[in-house]
Amino acid sequence: MSTERGSRIPRRGPKGTRTREALGEAALRLVLERGPAGVSVEDVTDAVGVSRRTFSRYFGSKEEAVLDGFRADCERINEALAARPASETPLTAYRAALRAWLADPVSPAWHRRDGVRQIFRLAETDAPLRAVLRRVLLEGEAASVRLVAARIGTDPEHDLRPAVAVGSGAATLLAATRAWVLGGPREALPALVEEAFGLLATEPPPA
Repeated sequence: MSTERGSRIPRRGPKGTRTREALGEAALRLVLERGPAGVSVEDVTDAVGVSRRTFSRYFGSKEEAVLDGFRADCERINEALAARPASETPLTAYRAALRAWLADPVSPAWHRRDGVRQIFRLAETDAPLRAVLRRVLLEGEAASVRLVAARIGTDPEHDLRPAVAVGSGAATLLAATRAWVLGGPREALPALVEEAFGLLATEPPPA
């Protein structure tokens, strides 16, 4: 997306969505360039050409803007999860949803977007960024639990199965992601996710 004055907000799509995406992209770019401490909300709004009041319609902090793409990733995973056949078990459906998200040619997943590995690394040392990232991922996981509970017709407050299935799948994704962040080819994330799920499936029971 261009950040030149007069063309900062994309012309396609609903205006609110376009503005939110422009703010998120600007926040991400600036934080990658300057580091979290070197960027203010005003820097982000100036880059997009909107007011602080407009920023506040979409985000409560610059960290939320930086991580808005991760929030959208969780939504796409859950859209894919909701579309899985009812005959699939919860963990199988969640794994298939991750595959669909990772392979999506229209909305690139983590391994096909610039800056994602750097953001994970920054979150290791920047407490506000780490806290918001954790919240975003947990909110996405909670939505997945509700979807799985609806799939099997149960109440997630009284039935552990949805939380266990989603928690296992989400933890497996993050384990693969940590290995990917530490190094290796950019395109390696899908293979690492498959390897991690394979290990989960073959884990022997405790003696």
